[in-house]
Amino acid sequence: MWIETRGRGPDVVLLHGWAMNGTVWNAVVRELEQDFCVHVVDLPGHGGSKLADDQTLTLQAMVDAVDAQFPFPVQVVGWSLGGAVATQWALQQRDKVRSLTLVASSPCFMQRTDWQPAMAQKVLEQFAAVLQTDWQGTLKRFISLQAMGDASARGVTRELLADLFKHGEPKLSHLADGLNILRDTDLRTEVAKVDCPVLLQYGDRDTLTPLDAGMWLAKTLPQAQFKLHYKAAHAPFLSHLADFVSTQREFLQANI
Repeated sequence: MWIETRGRGPDVVLLHGWAMNGTVWNAVVRELEQDFCVHVVDLPGHGGSKLADDQTLTLQAMVDAVDAQFPFPVQVVGWSLGGAVATQWALQQRDKVRSLTLVASSPCFMQRTDWQPAMAQKVLEQFAAVLQTDWQGTLKRFISLQAMGDASARGVTRELLADLFKHGEPKLSHLADGLNILRDTDLRTEVAKVDCPVLLQYGDRDTLTPLDAGMWLAKTLPQAQFKLHYKAAHAPFLSHLADFVSTQREFLQANI
């Protein structure tokens, strides 16, 4: 696995979202490394963490791979798909995960009859279909959706596009596996068992992980605190960096 470690102090692990890599956290790391030992991870099948072509990527496989790299207590920050990995990790390793931060993430990314604050099934199906014929174009359109509605949409789009292939191009099969994880993941019945402090950082203009998903988590998680970033979409750590880092640092320091 590709992991970059920067700074000194209490250990913090950063997990990115689907199709991206750890470089999306660079601006956050520059701020946090002053006080923490920050471990920036490329999730399996993403960026520099390569898998064999015949390996199938699953949520559990990602959790197991990340967990094996950290045989010591950590605080975990997960964005979008990385938040699902972080949540499952916290459920499995209660003594290891000291705190959990979910950034624009969800216990269930696709709409169901009893769950509406998520992506419509048709949207995910369209991405999966187009991915097979134009995977680069699909990733760029997905980035556009992540920035849509943000007060700093152009800047967020530009930063995400610049980071997209910094650790190499992803394999089509693993991108498809990642979409399947987004389609199939449903942690709603388990998430209340997370037994550590949780910080929820969300934007009110997020079209991929609607605000109501974060509000549901705030009511469901027993030790949750909620931070709303006004006029932010799916990447508040880019569009609202100063406010995001200030909130994150205070939470991390309170849970050392």
